[in-house]
Amino acid sequence: MKTLLLELRQIAHSRLAVGAIVLLALLSALSVWTGLHAVSQQRATLERIAASHAHDHAAILATQLRSNNAEAGAVGYYLPHLTVNPPSPLAFAAIGGRDLQPSALRVRILGLHAQLYESESINPELAMPGRFDFAFVLVYLTPLFVIALMHDLVSSEREAGRLRLLASLPKGAANTWRRRVGLRYALLWLAALLPLAVGAFIADAGVIGFAQIALVATLYLAFWFGLAAWVAARARTSAGSAAILLASLVGLTMILPTLADAGIARLSPVSKGVELALAQRQAVHSAWDVPKPDTFEKFFRTHPEWKDTAPVTGRFHWKWYYAMHQAGDDAVVPSVAQYRASMQAREDWTARAGLLLASVNVQVLLHRLADTDLASQLAYHDRIGAYHTQLRQFFYPYLFDERPFTPGDAAKLPVYDGSAMKGTLAPGQLLALAVLALLLLAAGLRTLRTVR
Repeated sequence: MKTLLLELRQIAHSRLAVGAIVLLALLSALSVWTGLHAVSQQRATLERIAASHAHDHAAILATQLRSNNAEAGAVGYYLPHLTVNPPSPLAFAAIGGRDLQPSALRVRILGLHAQLYESESINPELAMPGRFDFAFVLVYLTPLFVIALMHDLVSSEREAGRLRLLASLPKGAANTWRRRVGLRYALLWLAALLPLAVGAFIADAGVIGFAQIALVATLYLAFWFGLAAWVAARARTSAGSAAILLASLVGLTMILPTLADAGIARLSPVSKGVELALAQRQAVHSAWDVPKPDTFEKFFRTHPEWKDTAPVTGRFHWKWYYAMHQAGDDAVVPSVAQYRASMQAREDWTARAGLLLASVNVQVLLHRLADTDLASQLAYHDRIGAYHTQLRQFFYPYLFDERPFTPGDAAKLPVYDGSAMKGTLAPGQLLALAVLALLLLAAGLRTLRTVR
């Protein structure tokens, strides 16, 4: 215990070490506050949208249901239905794609894909740099503080003439190096994670949620401490050690991930979602010039339960209009499947790159835990699709059986279920990070024992 206090006193006498620990704690606290503020703004925006939608929904219903025999087709055409994708409790730690993709969408019973993908927009101010959240601090900034505390671990003893004395102690030297590395690790761990614990408490993320992110951060810190220990043991000077570690930081967090991203983009090209919306709209617009029986034939392939209803003989009928929209949706189903498969392929290749690049792996894990990754966005699209199907199935009996739509029927409209699965750690990704971090840490500590 006394030796540990002496080591702690030695760190306290170093302005660089103290400054690094304090600055990391401040940056971590700032990132947590920024994340909480961003999530709070998103929740407030969703509340404003919900309030505005409720007003519009009530006004449109009142207008369309002025008579007790309103047309269901007109009600379905004008009446919007709100779907939302609220942030998870852990979203403050890794904002991910929530700044880039819409988290609320109003849908009608018209063609789904045109509505789903025409809203696919990206905030250009946030697309490149991203948010200053805990994930950013952990991945890009924390290694800088590891370098600040570890670059002169051995060289400072060599320059002070104490290295040979330490090396002359067979077991004492190894214990000293482990103690010094462990103490620096613990101080940076506390500086980074104490603000996160406060943020998790404020966000009501729960102990398990915090523990999962803390586990990822613990392994990532172990990776960098292992690398820093190995370099510190091999380098002859403090400046040389710092230069090697900084070069490693740039390569492992910027250059190699950028090259991997460029390679993945070429390997799995993805078209724009707006092209799907355009294709669906073109299919619908061209159907105006197609004989109605041809349109119904396409519709009845996927909805055979309505094929025995009365045929449309006039110029316009709502059931023909909605059959036309659904046939347009069905026409782009293969393109939608290909689009989603291409996006998922990119995500899979990114996860594979993370098996070798710890920085990429950490981001994949944190975004999955925070429900801010591609899987979360696709799951939201799936929930919208399921709700759209419920709405169509609700309205079709009124359309095809030509039943009037009454205020009592409006009270039975399906309600959107916004519940989503909570993010979980990907076992394979976590195992890869653990193996890489622990092997590198063991190699670094082993190398320190051979220092002379």
